[in-house]
Amino acid sequence: MDRRPFIGVSTYLVDVSWSDWRGRRVALVPERTTAYVRDAGGVALLLPPDAPERAPEVLARLDALVISGGPDMDPAYYGQSPHPRTEADSPERDHWETALVRAALACGMPLLGICRGMQLMNVVCGGSLVQHLPDVVRPDVHAGSPGRYGTHVVRPLPGTLLGGLLPEPELTVPTFHHQAVDRLGEGLRVNALAPDGTIEGIEGTGFTLGVQWHPEQGEDLRVMQALVRAATAARTVPLMPVEAPLDPPTRAGVSAAART
Repeated sequence: MDRRPFIGVSTYLVDVSWSDWRGRRVALVPERTTAYVRDAGGVALLLPPDAPERAPEVLARLDALVISGGPDMDPAYYGQSPHPRTEADSPERDHWETALVRAALACGMPLLGICRGMQLMNVVCGGSLVQHLPDVVRPDVHAGSPGRYGTHVVRPLPGTLLGGLLPEPELTVPTFHHQAVDRLGEGLRVNALAPDGTIEGIEGTGFTLGVQWHPEQGEDLRVMQALVRAATAARTVPLMPVEAPLDPPTRAGVSAAART
């Protein structure tokens, strides 16, 4: 039997205070993220920050790439000074994930950006971000509350990759962000909007997809299943450089056999 595709997942980098780990910096992701990959048929391999020049070598061992959510990106990457509410405290992630996205785009690797990951994809392609949504959107339904994801409606756009994966006119998604795409990066297009006009999804050539919400926190597997399919197909088709509906499956419907 063919192996399940290897999906690289970028990690958070956080200081922790657990027992004998107190005061140490730890690379991790929420368990929901790795379960999301597993339940959709992939194998999650964690990618903690590394030397940016190693990104092509790392991707050569993978079938697809996920850039995870997390803290704000340094606005210097898109030519701005920090907003008072911007929390850009992970330069190692910024350097590493920027290199990963550039390398993935250069070789045509299937790519999914989640929340911060979508924003970073947009910046790598020359776009910019709204640094604090409450300055431009009222009421703000995007941020959730401390320790808890919020929910709001998104509207996938017909005729896009995402619109084909999520063909319903509206769906309610888990959300936790205070920044968003502002100026769209080169070669990208919008594929989903919130009712208030906030850009909720972007995509590029091939399977280059970003979503502003957190699909891994919900039950809908369709986005990750599509990435797994693209990763499987990419193993049999040489990766080429790129310019910079069934009933919705849910975790509840994934059998134990499908997880092994």
